[in-house]
Parts: sequence; C-alpha cells; structure tokens
Amino acid sequence: MSLFSIFDTAGSALDAQSLRLNLVSSNLANADSVSSSSDRTYRARLPVFETVLRDAHGRRRETPGVRVRAVVESQAPLRKEYHPESPAADRDGYVYLPNVNTVEQMADMISASRAFQGNVELINTSKQMLLRTLALGR
Repeated sequence: MSLFSIFDTAGSALDAQSLRLNLVSSNLANADSVSSSSDRTYRARLPVFETVLRDAHGRRRETPGVRVRAVVESQAPLRKEYHPESPAADRDGYVYLPNVNTVEQMADMISASRAFQGNVELINTSKQMLLRTLALGR
C-alpha cells in the first residue's frame, strides 16, 4: 500500500463520519416532534457501515476503506404520552414522540466528531510526511 492510498482510506472514513453526523443532527432536530399516530412519528435513523476490501468485480482493493451500507430506522419503541390538550393528540388523548434518545445521540455526535477529527489529522500527517520526503531530494 502506498502512502497516497492513505488519503483514499481516510477520505472514505471522512465521508462515513460526515453522514453519521448528519443523521445525528436530523435525529436531534426531530427529538421533540409529536404526532397523532405511531405510523407518522419520526424514528431515529442509524447508519450501518461496512468495510470495503474488494472492488465491484471481487478483486482485492489496494486501498481498503469504509462505506455506508444502509441507513436504518431504530427499532426502539416510540414514546406515548397522554396530552389531551395537544392538537396532535389522537382520540384517546395520546401523542406519539420519536424514539430518539438525546443522551445517546450526543455521545454518538462526540464519537463521530472525534473520528472525523482523527482522520483529518491522519491526512495532515501523511501530507507532511510526503512534503518532507520531497524536500529530501532538493
């Protein structure tokens, strides 16, 4: 594996963490939305990552990486609260709230931010190594 392939690997990780941060943002933005039915209630979205070791033809790739296989909805139960005064309440006076756990989402946001930051540092360090290697030839 060449030093240049580090940029491809770290770049794929940056893409994955960027999507993860976007999903966390969406989950947090919808954490307090209410609905009158469980069918229309927002459900937390989670990324499913996979390691990429082979290309589309099954050949081993020179540069491994990561990609998002899918974005799935959380299977955690929705919250149901009694609020008969709410305009979004159903006939029985209940409103449905998303299954977004804000504490988990904040921890996930910190984790994704740190992973993103670590990959940026990896790219910067690799760039500095390449520049110093080029400077040796002067």
